[in-house]
Amino acid sequence: MSEQEINSSLSTKSDFKRMRAEETTKRKRTKKLLWMVGVFGLLIFLIGGGIWYSQRQIKNLPGESIADQGREHITAVIGFVYNSNPPTSGPHFPQAAEWGAYKEEVADETLIHNLEHGGVWISYKPDISDEVRIKLENFYEKWGRKIIVAPRSQNDSDVALAAWNHLDKFSAAEFTDERVEKFIKAFRNKGPEYVP
Repeated sequence: MSEQEINSSLSTKSDFKRMRAEETTKRKRTKKLLWMVGVFGLLIFLIGGGIWYSQRQIKNLPGESIADQGREHITAVIGFVYNSNPPTSGPHFPQAAEWGAYKEEVADETLIHNLEHGGVWISYKPDISDEVRIKLENFYEKWGRKIIVAPRSQNDSDVALAAWNHLDKFSAAEFTDERVEKFIKAFRNKGPEYVP
């Protein structure tokens, strides 16, 4: 073999090796790029799915959301104007009420503290039928802690379910056990201050 043929052969081999190295590098870059696009796509999917799911959960919550009016402790009624009836947050007394079913009205400023602790306050107009009142009181019997059932003459609906920043109001004709259960399950122990 002549020297020229050897050089040509070596040149071809080195060109081949160089081309092969370039192809390998190109394949590695392509794989890396595809991997990065896949990871980015997965992140977009997960973030988008999380947003969609949280929005869906918010839409499926019972009642309505009420703007937070703070958690200030007060020692006397100060004439504060609450943004819902009954109130779901705002200035309140420093002592919460005992959990239970009450026959007499309890001050809003006391029961707001119970909501702060993750309680659900079931209030009803005092002239509601005994049948509905007993059914409402049974929710305390069933759930115990974190439930307050009490008459409230200031209600603008027959029944009101209140939790921190959440409210569901309805007439006695609209009452169902399922509606109250759904509210309790959604908001019990969800106040800003967890107290066992």
